[in-house]
Amino acid sequence: MLRISRLTDYGTMMLAYLAQQSEQRCSASEVATATRVALPTVQKLLKVMARGGLVTSARGAEGGYQLARPAAEISAAEIVSVLEGPVAITECSAESSECELEPLCLVGGAWQKINDAILGALQSVSLADLEAPANGSLLTGRQAPAGTPSTSTRPVSSQT
Repeated sequence: MLRISRLTDYGTMMLAYLAQQSEQRCSASEVATATRVALPTVQKLLKVMARGGLVTSARGAEGGYQLARPAAEISAAEIVSVLEGPVAITECSAESSECELEPLCLVGGAWQKINDAILGALQSVSLADLEAPANGSLLTGRQAPAGTPSTSTRPVSSQT
Protein backbone atom coordinates (compact mmCIF):
# COMPACT_ATOMS: atom_id res chain seq x y z
CA MET A 1 0.00 0.00 0.00
CA LEU A 2 1.28 3.45 -0.85
CA ARG A 3 0.94 5.65 2.18
CA ILE A 4 2.69 8.64 3.71
CA SER A 5 3.95 8.21 7.25
CA ARG A 6 2.15 9.52 10.30
CA LEU A 7 5.00 12.01 10.83
CA THR A 8 4.48 13.42 7.32
CA ASP A 9 0.77 13.72 8.02
CA TYR A 10 1.52 15.55 11.28
CA GLY A 11 4.10 17.76 9.57
CA THR A 12 1.56 18.73 6.92
CA MET A 13 -0.99 19.59 9.62
CA MET A 14 1.62 21.75 11.32
CA LEU A 15 2.47 23.53 8.07
CA ALA A 16 -1.22 24.19 7.43
CA TYR A 17 -1.53 25.69 10.90
CA LEU A 18 1.50 27.92 10.30
CA ALA A 19 -0.02 28.98 6.96
CA GLN A 20 -3.14 30.15 8.80
CA GLN A 21 -1.01 32.28 11.12
CA SER A 22 0.22 34.46 8.22
CA GLU A 23 3.34 36.41 9.10
CA GLN A 24 3.10 35.65 12.82
CA ARG A 25 5.75 33.39 14.38
CA CYS A 26 4.48 30.53 16.50
CA SER A 27 6.28 28.66 19.25
CA ALA A 28 6.54 24.89 19.13
CA SER A 29 4.19 24.68 22.12
CA GLU A 30 1.58 26.82 20.29
CA VAL A 31 1.79 24.51 17.28
CA ALA A 32 1.51 21.44 19.53
CA THR A 33 -1.55 22.84 21.30
CA ALA A 34 -3.27 23.88 18.08
CA THR A 35 -2.62 20.61 16.22
CA ARG A 36 -2.85 18.29 19.25
CA VAL A 37 0.43 16.67 18.26
CA ALA A 38 2.80 15.87 21.15
CA LEU A 39 5.34 18.63 21.79
CA PRO A 40 8.45 16.42 21.32
CA THR A 41 7.11 15.32 17.93
CA VAL A 42 6.34 18.93 16.96
CA GLN A 43 9.85 20.01 17.97
CA LYS A 44 11.44 17.20 15.98
CA LEU A 45 9.37 17.90 12.86
CA LEU A 46 9.90 21.66 13.01
CA LYS A 47 13.67 21.12 13.08
CA VAL A 48 13.48 18.78 10.07
CA MET A 49 11.24 21.22 8.19
CA ALA A 50 13.57 24.12 9.02
CA ARG A 51 16.57 22.17 7.66
CA GLY A 52 14.49 21.36 4.57
CA GLY A 53 13.60 24.99 3.93
CA LEU A 54 9.87 24.70 4.61
CA VAL A 55 9.90 26.87 7.74
CA THR A 56 12.17 29.47 9.25
CA SER A 57 12.94 29.85 12.92
CA ALA A 58 14.03 32.68 15.16
CA ARG A 59 15.21 32.48 18.76
CA GLY A 60 14.33 34.79 21.59
CA ALA A 61 11.24 36.40 23.09
CA GLU A 62 9.82 37.24 19.66
CA GLY A 63 11.04 33.96 18.19
CA GLY A 64 9.22 30.97 16.84
CA TYR A 65 8.48 29.30 13.53
CA GLN A 66 6.76 30.46 10.37
CA LEU A 67 6.52 29.31 6.77
CA ALA A 68 9.61 30.05 4.71
CA ARG A 69 7.42 30.95 1.71
CA PRO A 70 3.74 31.52 1.03
CA ALA A 71 1.65 28.34 1.25
CA ALA A 72 0.84 28.54 -2.48
CA GLU A 73 4.57 28.20 -3.24
CA ILE A 74 5.11 25.02 -1.19
CA SER A 75 4.12 21.85 -3.02
CA ALA A 76 2.99 18.57 -1.53
CA ALA A 77 5.94 16.99 -3.37
CA GLU A 78 8.35 19.25 -1.48
CA ILE A 79 6.69 18.42 1.85
CA VAL A 80 6.90 14.68 1.18
CA SER A 81 10.48 14.98 -0.03
CA VAL A 82 11.60 16.90 3.08
CA LEU A 83 9.80 14.59 5.52
CA GLU A 84 10.09 11.20 3.77
CA GLY A 85 12.84 11.54 1.19
CA PRO A 86 12.54 11.54 -2.59
CA VAL A 87 9.34 10.09 -4.08
CA ALA A 88 10.31 6.66 -5.40
CA ILE A 89 7.76 3.85 -5.36
CA THR A 90 10.29 1.24 -6.51
CA GLU A 91 14.07 0.95 -6.34
CA CYS A 92 14.42 1.74 -10.04
CA SER A 93 12.28 4.87 -9.61
CA ALA A 94 14.90 6.41 -7.33
CA GLU A 95 17.51 8.74 -8.80
CA SER A 96 20.28 6.57 -7.36
CA SER A 97 18.90 3.17 -8.32
CA GLU A 98 21.08 0.22 -7.40
CA CYS A 99 18.84 -2.64 -8.52
CA GLU A 100 20.92 -5.34 -10.17
CA LEU A 101 17.87 -6.57 -12.09
CA GLU A 102 17.15 -3.21 -13.74
CA PRO A 103 18.83 -4.09 -17.08
CA LEU A 104 16.67 -7.24 -17.38
CA CYS A 105 13.44 -5.89 -15.90
CA LEU A 106 10.38 -5.83 -18.14
CA VAL A 107 8.25 -3.62 -15.85
CA GLY A 108 10.70 -1.03 -14.54
CA GLY A 109 9.77 1.52 -17.21
CA ALA A 110 6.11 1.23 -16.26
CA TRP A 111 6.88 1.79 -12.58
CA GLN A 112 8.98 4.82 -13.47
CA LYS A 113 6.07 6.20 -15.50
CA ILE A 114 3.73 5.66 -12.54
CA ASN A 115 6.26 7.29 -10.21
CA ASP A 116 6.46 10.31 -12.52
CA ALA A 117 2.65 10.60 -12.51
CA ILE A 118 2.53 10.47 -8.69
CA LEU A 119 5.31 13.04 -8.44
CA GLY A 120 3.48 15.28 -10.95
CA ALA A 121 0.28 15.03 -8.94
CA LEU A 122 2.11 15.94 -5.72
CA GLN A 123 3.81 18.87 -7.46
CA SER A 124 0.46 20.19 -8.68
CA VAL A 125 -0.98 20.47 -5.15
CA SER A 126 0.22 23.29 -2.91
CA LEU A 127 0.08 23.65 0.83
CA ALA A 128 -2.62 26.27 0.22
CA ASP A 129 -4.66 23.57 -1.57
CA LEU A 130 -4.05 21.11 1.26
CA GLU A 131 -5.27 23.51 3.92
CA ALA A 132 -8.53 24.07 2.01
CA PRO A 133 -11.66 22.53 3.55
CA ALA A 134 -11.82 18.76 3.16
CA ASN A 135 -14.88 18.69 0.91
CA GLY A 136 -13.58 16.36 -1.77
CA SER A 137 -13.19 19.14 -4.33
CA LEU A 138 -9.37 19.37 -4.43
CA LEU A 139 -8.73 16.97 -7.28
CA THR A 140 -12.15 16.66 -8.85
CA GLY A 141 -13.28 20.28 -8.79
CA ARG A 142 -16.62 19.09 -7.40
CA GLN A 143 -18.19 19.05 -3.97
CA ALA A 144 -18.32 15.71 -2.19
CA PRO A 145 -21.84 14.24 -2.04
CA ALA A 146 -23.87 15.11 1.05
CA GLY A 147 -23.15 12.70 3.87
CA THR A 148 -19.69 11.80 2.56
CA PRO A 149 -17.35 11.36 5.53
CA SER A 150 -14.47 13.79 5.86
CA THR A 151 -11.02 12.54 4.89
CA SER A 152 -9.75 13.39 8.37
CA THR A 153 -11.10 12.58 11.80
CA ARG A 154 -8.51 14.69 13.60
CA PRO A 155 -9.64 17.73 15.56
CA VAL A 156 -9.01 20.97 13.73
CA SER A 157 -7.97 24.17 15.47
CA SER A 158 -10.57 26.92 15.36
CA GLN A 159 -7.89 29.63 15.43
CA THR A 160 -7.37 31.78 12.35
